[in-house]
Amino acid sequence: MDLGDQLKNLFPDHEPEKEPDNDKEKPSYWLQDDPIICKYEKRKGKPVTILEGYNGADSDFKKLTKDLKTLLGVGGSFKNETIIIQGDYRGKIMDFLKENGFSVKRVGG
Repeated sequence: MDLGDQLKNLFPDHEPEKEPDNDKEKPSYWLQDDPIICKYEKRKGKPVTILEGYNGADSDFKKLTKDLKTLLGVGGSFKNETIIIQGDYRGKIMDFLKENGFSVKRVGG
């Protein structure tokens, strides 16, 4: 017999309060007004996708980089306020960022 059952036995007329539903989720990243620039480059003959213009804290950079790498299943890093993802995934990255409330600008081909 758990605590809930014991309380029902002690107070049979009591109706428990319902927890309020949180329809609005708190954004998991710090959102900014300026768009994030998403561009494609080749470095040492290998394609990379570069995200510039995000000015969140280091913890936000780490979380965003980790979530992008997990989503795409590729490697990447963040250095000097830029996020570098291995491979050309501009479309998927831009869709992910738009779903999370960012404004994104595509640069280059």
